[in-house]
Amino acid sequence: MLNRLLKGFWNRGYGETEGKTPDQTVAAELYMDIRKHGERSVFRLVSRGLFTVNGVTSEEVVGALSGSDLESTERYSFTECALRVLEESGSKEPMHYKEITSKALEKGWLTTEGKTPESTMYAQIITEFKRYKDSGRSPRFAQHGNGLVGLSKWLPRGIVSEIEQHNKQTRKALLSKLRTMEPDDFEDLVSRLLTAMGFEMVQVTSYSGDGGVDVRGTLVIGDVIRIKMAVQAKRWKSNVQAPVVQQLRGSLGAHEQGLIITTSDFSKGAKDEAVQADKTPIALMNGEQLVALLMEHSIGVRSTPQVLFDLEDRSLLGSDSES
Repeated sequence: MLNRLLKGFWNRGYGETEGKTPDQTVAAELYMDIRKHGERSVFRLVSRGLFTVNGVTSEEVVGALSGSDLESTERYSFTECALRVLEESGSKEPMHYKEITSKALEKGWLTTEGKTPESTMYAQIITEFKRYKDSGRSPRFAQHGNGLVGLSKWLPRGIVSEIEQHNKQTRKALLSKLRTMEPDDFEDLVSRLLTAMGFEMVQVTSYSGDGGVDVRGTLVIGDVIRIKMAVQAKRWKSNVQAPVVQQLRGSLGAHEQGLIITTSDFSKGAKDEAVQADKTPIALMNGEQLVALLMEHSIGVRSTPQVLFDLEDRSLLGSDSES
């Protein structure tokens, strides 16, 4: 699948490479973009090397290469389309996902050759909702049952605001706790997170002579794609600078990708260095992203779900009752 996608891009002059394994490189790049940007990424992993781009599968992308200009069409993901439709409605009333999909198609915001765009729309919304909830972030969408979807900011702010403030304080406390951990404990925590994220053969390296690499592991995707990863864990309060990125890149083994995880953030120089052309890209995870992933995988926190009931007058009347 990736080979077909690559062939289409190379034939149209969209990419150049002297690497001998471009399919593996592209797979790694796509997956790292998904991990870095989450729901905001334009890419989605479907299964066994099959990716989607804003809801369009890599098969459809290859098919479109022969008759369209990729740069001439502006597309939005399913969830971005849902946001635009709900915002434009102005009613602040929930809308059925089928109606949302229909309006997005009518506006030309949603472009897909899939045969069930309504089902894809609902699945994408539910997936985002769950990921945001699992990581303690306030979801952008609110589910109202029977396929109805609204925006969470339309909900009464009392309880929702209290939950948001509580989770915000928890994220702040967790980040503060991470910054006070012993170095070996922090590296062990990173190894546990990588394992929870789907890495195999995760090992904390020795404390010297490994060029700054703290953890090594292999990310396995669908038992098909295997990506070796060398991770440097920085329990810092100050921003990580470019030389740290350069050091990790120089310590990578054969076919390894690099990842720096820090409790702080990255300087502009470090971010620029991480994506230097003609160099192995280095993925960067800052403190906020680290905390979100820890909370999503229930590491260092525990969730306390509550059942919230709202009155619904219509359900008090039987289906045969006269109005």
